[in-house]
Amino acid sequence: MHRPGLVSTFTLTSMLWIFNSFRSLHGALPFAQKCEEALSSPLPHTAFTASSVFTSGYSPGYAKLNRRGGAGGWSPQDSDSYPWLQVDLGNRRQVVAVATQGRYSSSDWTTRYRLLYSDTGRNWKPYHQDGNIWAFSGNSNTESVVRHDLAKGIMGRFLRFVPLDWSGEGRIGLRIEVYGCSYWADVINFDGQGVISYRFKVKKMKIIKDVIALKFKTSESEGVILHGEGQQGDYITLELRRAKLLLQINLGSNQYGSILGHTSVTSGSLLDDHHWHSVMIERYRRNVNFTLDTHTQHFRTNGEFDHLDLDYELSFGGMPYSGKPVGGGMKNFRGCMESINYNGDNITDLARRKKLDTSSFHNLSLSCVESHSFTVFFNATSFLQLPGRANQDVVSLGFQFRTWNADGLLLFSNLDDGTLEIALDDGKVGVHFNVTQMKNTRIDISSGSVLNDGQWHAVRLVAKENSVLLTIDGDEASAIRTTTPISIRTGGTYHLGGYFLPTLAPPTQKSFQGCMQAILLDDQPADMHAVEKGIVGAFENVSLDMCAIIDRCMPNHCEHGGRCKQTWDRFSCTCDGTGYTGATCHTSVFEQSCEAYKHLGRSSDTYWIDPDGSGPLGPFKVNCNMTEDKVWTTVVNNLPAQTSVTGSSRERRTVLQLNYSASMEQVTAITTSAEHCEQHVSYSCLMSRLLNTPDGTPYTWWVGRSSEKHFYWGGSGPGIQKCSCGIDRNCTDPKYDCNCDADHKQWREDSGLLVYKDHLPVSQVAVGDTNRLGSEAKLTVGPLRCQGDRNYWNAASFTTPSSYLHFSTFQGETSADISFYFKTSAPYGVFLENLGNTDFIRLELKSPTVISFSFDVGNGPVELAVHSATPLNDDQWHRVMAERNVKEAVLQLDLNYREARPAPPQGHTRLELFSQLYVGAAGGQRGFLGCIRSLRMNGVTLDLEERAKVTPGVKPGCQGHCTSYGMYCRNGGKCVEKYNGYSCDCTATAYDGPFCTKDVGGFFEAGTLVRYDFLSESAAANQDTRFVAQPSTPQEVNLTGEEVAFSFSTSNTPAILLYVSSKTQDYLALVLRQNGTLQVRYNLGGFKEPFTIDVDQRNLANGQPHTINMSRSNRTITIQLDHYPPVSYSLPEASDTQFNLVKTLFLGKVFETGVIDPALIERYNTPGFIGCLSRVQFNGVTPLKTALRNLVADRPIDRHPDKPTDRQSVPVSYQGKLVESNCGASPLTIPPMSAATDPWRLDSGAEFPFNEERVIPDGVNRNSAIIGGIIAVVIFTILCTLAFLIRYMFRHKGSYHTNESKAAEPASGESADTTIIGTDPNPETIDESKKEWFI
Repeated sequence: MHRPGLVSTFTLTSMLWIFNSFRSLHGALPFAQKCEEALSSPLPHTAFTASSVFTSGYSPGYAKLNRRGGAGGWSPQDSDSYPWLQVDLGNRRQVVAVATQGRYSSSDWTTRYRLLYSDTGRNWKPYHQDGNIWAFSGNSNTESVVRHDLAKGIMGRFLRFVPLDWSGEGRIGLRIEVYGCSYWADVINFDGQGVISYRFKVKKMKIIKDVIALKFKTSESEGVILHGEGQQGDYITLELRRAKLLLQINLGSNQYGSILGHTSVTSGSLLDDHHWHSVMIERYRRNVNFTLDTHTQHFRTNGEFDHLDLDYELSFGGMPYSGKPVGGGMKNFRGCMESINYNGDNITDLARRKKLDTSSFHNLSLSCVESHSFTVFFNATSFLQLPGRANQDVVSLGFQFRTWNADGLLLFSNLDDGTLEIALDDGKVGVHFNVTQMKNTRIDISSGSVLNDGQWHAVRLVAKENSVLLTIDGDEASAIRTTTPISIRTGGTYHLGGYFLPTLAPPTQKSFQGCMQAILLDDQPADMHAVEKGIVGAFENVSLDMCAIIDRCMPNHCEHGGRCKQTWDRFSCTCDGTGYTGATCHTSVFEQSCEAYKHLGRSSDTYWIDPDGSGPLGPFKVNCNMTEDKVWTTVVNNLPAQTSVTGSSRERRTVLQLNYSASMEQVTAITTSAEHCEQHVSYSCLMSRLLNTPDGTPYTWWVGRSSEKHFYWGGSGPGIQKCSCGIDRNCTDPKYDCNCDADHKQWREDSGLLVYKDHLPVSQVAVGDTNRLGSEAKLTVGPLRCQGDRNYWNAASFTTPSSYLHFSTFQGETSADISFYFKTSAPYGVFLENLGNTDFIRLELKSPTVISFSFDVGNGPVELAVHSATPLNDDQWHRVMAERNVKEAVLQLDLNYREARPAPPQGHTRLELFSQLYVGAAGGQRGFLGCIRSLRMNGVTLDLEERAKVTPGVKPGCQGHCTSYGMYCRNGGKCVEKYNGYSCDCTATAYDGPFCTKDVGGFFEAGTLVRYDFLSESAAANQDTRFVAQPSTPQEVNLTGEEVAFSFSTSNTPAILLYVSSKTQDYLALVLRQNGTLQVRYNLGGFKEPFTIDVDQRNLANGQPHTINMSRSNRTITIQLDHYPPVSYSLPEASDTQFNLVKTLFLGKVFETGVIDPALIERYNTPGFIGCLSRVQFNGVTPLKTALRNLVADRPIDRHPDKPTDRQSVPVSYQGKLVESNCGASPLTIPPMSAATDPWRLDSGAEFPFNEERVIPDGVNRNSAIIGGIIAVVIFTILCTLAFLIRYMFRHKGSYHTNESKAAEPASGESADTTIIGTDPNPETIDESKKEWFI
C-alpha cells in the first residue's frame, strides 16, 4: 500500500542526513568559498612560458589580459608546429573560468583553442566537456574579451593554452586571464605496501548510513582503495579493476544463501591516467549513490538488511593485515589519495597528525610521487619521427600503446634493404618484414587479441639473424618466434603513429589514433623531452606529454541492455534481442497495449507490448482478445486449475505462490492504465471453510500486488468479508456468507470475479482449513483480464489559440522521445514547447502538410521537418514520434514519413531546460487548435484529461461535432456539421481560417484604396440590420449607430484609415494625424465643423499592430484602443444622431466625387495609407475581406473604383496593388504559469496544483481580463453555471466509464453491500485528494 506520509518522512530524513553529512565535510572540501579571483594577472613574467616566441617583445610574460606591455601579447614563431602558452599558478588552484584577448593593436588573435592542465607541468590533461576534448571559441578582434565559465571546475598548478585556429589577417596573438581560488588538501602517497587503518571506537559497528569521499590518482589499473568487513559476512570494498572502479557491498544475506546480499557496481574507465578522480559513496540503508567525478549511479543493494556490520576497522589503500584471508590476488593501491573523509572524519588529516595507524608504511609521504612516463597522443593525421641506430644487424624495439581502433599503424621503418611495419590488424599486433636482400623475403607474424580495449599494452620486438621474437604484455609463454633466415640492417629512422611519405613498399596502414609511451628504439629509450624542445626528431599534429583517450561507452549511452562498441571518435549500439531500436536502443519496437494493436488493424493473437515505451519496463507477452467490442488483455499465471490443497490449518496455512508471464511491475502498468480489470477465483470445498463469518477470523486469504492481505472473495469487494452468494443472499446455508463456510460433507463452490483493480493481480493464496479427516479444497485462480487503455485514449481538446496545458520541466538531457496523436482542422499550431536559457525543444504543425521538430542543445538551432503528401488538417488522427539523443535526432509521421539528422561529432550534447512544458501553445507561438491524445514523453504518459479539467480553454477528451464544439467557431463564425467532424463558416466575419480566428489583412502601398458601396435595404438586411434605420427611399440607408473594428500597423503619417461617406454632408472618418495620434471625426449635421475625438496621445505609427473597437448608439460613442479600457464620449446636444444616406466606405484613401470635407482631403489623403489593415468590420460588412476574396477569384491587374466590374453583384472595388498579409495579427501573449508536479519523477507523490489563472483567447494579453472586469465576471459566472449543470447532468446519465458505484443507495431487494462493491475502499483518502486540488 502506498504510504505518502512514510515516504515523505523517509525522504526528508534522508535529505537532512545528507545535508548534515555535507556540513561535516565542509571544512575538507574547497568548494564552499566564492571562487572568482584573477589568478594570472598578479604573477611575475617568469610564471609564463611558451613553446616559442616570435621576437623578444612577444614574450609570454606580456600575455596578461588588458595589458599593453612589450608588443601587447604573446605570439609564437611561424614555424612552431605545436604552439602553446603556459602559466604556472605557483600552487594547485581551483580554476572556474578562463578569458582570452588578442594581441594589442594588431591583427593577431586566436579564434579557437584547447585548455590543458597539470599538477607538475608534465602529463597534461585536456579539458573535457560533453564527452569530448573541448575546443573553446576565442576572439574575433584584438580588444574584446571572451570569457568561458567551465562547466566543471578543474584543479591544477599549470595551465596550457593550445591555439587551434587564428586570425586570417595575421598570426597567433594571445592575452589570457584565469579565474579561480586557492586549493589545499592533505595528500598521502601509497607505495603499494602501506595501508591506513581507521579503527572504530567500538569493536563492532552497526552502520545504517555512510558518506565516504576521496580523490585518487594512479598509473596502475589494479588496486584496493578501501575495504571493511565483518564477521557476519558484511563487507564494503572499493577497488580498481582494469582501470575501472568497482564497488562491492554486502549488508548481509538471507537464510537461503550467502550470494543474495552481494551487490557489485562498476563505474568509470581509463582511471590509470595519473590524474585526479573524485569518488563519493552515500548510503542510507539499502539506497546508495555512487558518484565518480560528475557521473552518479543510484542503486539499491541486494538482500534483506539495512545495516553494514563491520568489525574493528576500515582500511584505505589495501586489505588489512589483520583481516580475514581473501582470495583473488587483490593488490594494494599504488598512487595518491587526498581529502579522504569518512562520515565526517578527515582521514588524511588524522594520518598526517599520526592519529591513525600508519605502521605499514616504510616512510609515510605527504606529497604525491609523480609518474615518469612521457605519453604521445596521435590522431588520424599525426606522425612522430625518431632517430635510431643505423646499420645495425639487430632490431630491438619496444613501446606501450592504448587505443579503441582495431586497426592502425604503430611503427614503420625503411631498412637498408627493405621495410619493417608493426601494425594493429583486427585487434592483433602484426609484424611485417619485407627484405629485398638477394631475393625477396617476407615475414609476417602476429600476436595478442582484442588489444583495442583502451588498456595499455606493451609490445617488444627483437629481430636478428635467423630469429624474430614478438612479445605482447610481457607474456613470455605466449611470445611468437620464427626461425626464418633473415639478414637485417637498420635504417636509423623510425616513424611512429603514421607514415605519409612516398615509398616503393608503403605500409598496409596509414595512421594510428591513440597513445604511446615507454618508446625504446634499438635498445635506446627515446628522449621525448629533446623531441619536445625540437632538438631531435620531428612530428606533426602530435600532442606531447598527454594521452587524451576518451571512453565513449562510459557512461553507456546504449539503453535497455544495448551493447556499446566504439572506435576512437564514435560509438555505436547493438540493439539485437533487446526489443528496442534507434541509435541508442531507446525506442521500443512494440506497441504500448492491445488497444494500440487493434487500431493498427491487428486481430486476436499473442503480442509483445511495452506499456511505458522507452521507460525502464521491458516488453512482455500478453494475449489480446479483439473479438468483442472491447479489447481484453490477458496475463496468465502458472497455477494449475483445481489445484488440490490438504493438510493446512489456521496455524500452518498452505501458501500457493502465483507467478505470471510478466513481472509485477509490468502487470501493474497494465492495471494502472486499464479501464477495468478482473480475475476469476474459485474455491471448491469438501469440509473446508473459506472465510468463516464477517466477524470471525478468515480461514483463507489472498495477497494482491502491494503484498497486502485481503479477506474478501470473488463477487465481493474490499472491506466486505463475504463471497458472491453472501452478496446475492443465495448461499447454501443462509446463516453463512459463503457456501463453503457451511462446512458440508459434499462438494461446494464459492467463485466470482475480483474487480478492484488496485488490488490485482492475485500473487498468493493462503489456505487454512484442510487438515481434518476427509477435508479438501481445490483452488483455481484464472488469468488477469484487463479492458481498455486510458493512456492510449487520454486526450485534451484545445479550443482557443491561447489555450494550453502546462507541466513541469521535461527531463531529457541526453535522451528524449516524444510521441502523440493529433487531429485538427487548423493549418498550423504548436504542439508543445519547453525552453531553457538558449536550449529549447519544440514540435509544431508548420503548415497543413509539414510537421517540424526543432531543438537547440547549445550548438545552434536544429530543425527536422517531414512533408506529408496529403493535408494533415483533415480532422483525422495522425501519429507523431520524435527522438533526440547524443547520436541523432529522428522525426516520424504516421509510420510513413521519416527524417533523421546525425548529431555533430563535437559539441554540446545535454539538453538543459528550465521552463515549464507547454502543451498546445507557447509564449509568442501560434497556438494549436484541435485534439492531442496519448502524449508520452520518455515513457511517461502525461495526464492531459486531468489537467484539462482545471484549465480554461481546454476540454478533457475529444469529440468533433457542433453540439460540443460549436462554441469554438469564434468571432461570429457559424458551426457547420460534417460527417466526421465540423467546420466553421467565417463568411459573415472579418476573419478566416478553420475556426474564424485567422486575421484577414492586406498590405496597402501608396495610393491603394478599397471602396465598398452600401446596398439597398433588402440587400443590407441579408448582412446585418441591427443598426440600419428605415431608409427614406428604397436605395437609401440611414444609421443611428455604428460598430467599427479593425487592426492596423504603419510607420507613415498622416493617413486616412477608414472613411464612410454619404449623399449628404454627413461622414465618419478615422485618421492618423501628423504626429501619429488617432483622431475620430464625426459630421452628422448641426455644426459647421465636424465633432472630433483625439483618442490617445501616443504615437500609433510605430510599426506595431494596434486594434480599434468603436461603437455608437445615438449620442454615445465608445472607443477601445488596444488592451486599454473602453472610453465613452457623447455627441453635443446640438448634433444630429442620424447618419443620413450612407453611401460608400473607403479604406486607405478617399476617391469620392460627391460632397466631402476639403480639410480632410488636404491634410490626410496624400499619399494615402501605407501599411497593413486587417479584420476590418463595419456593421456586419467586411469590406477588406470581400475585396481580398474577390481579388483571389478574379486576379485582375488593377481595378479603378469608378469603372464597373464584371461582377456587378459584388459591391467592392479597389485601386492600386492590394496584397493579402497577416501583418496585422496581434502577437500571442502567454502568461507565466505556476510550478507543476514533475511527471517524470517516478517517486513523486504530489498532486498537480489547481490552476486558477484565466487564459484569454485570441492572442489578447491577460491584462484585458482586468480591464474588462465586469464583462469577464459575468461571462465567467455564466460558464461556471453551465459547467456545474453539465457536470450534474452527465453525472446522473452515466455518460462516462468509471469503477465507482453509480448509485449511493442500494436498490430494493439488494443488500447494502452490493452498492459498495467496485467502489474505492478508502473514501477518506479520496476526499483528502480532492481537498488537495483546491488547496
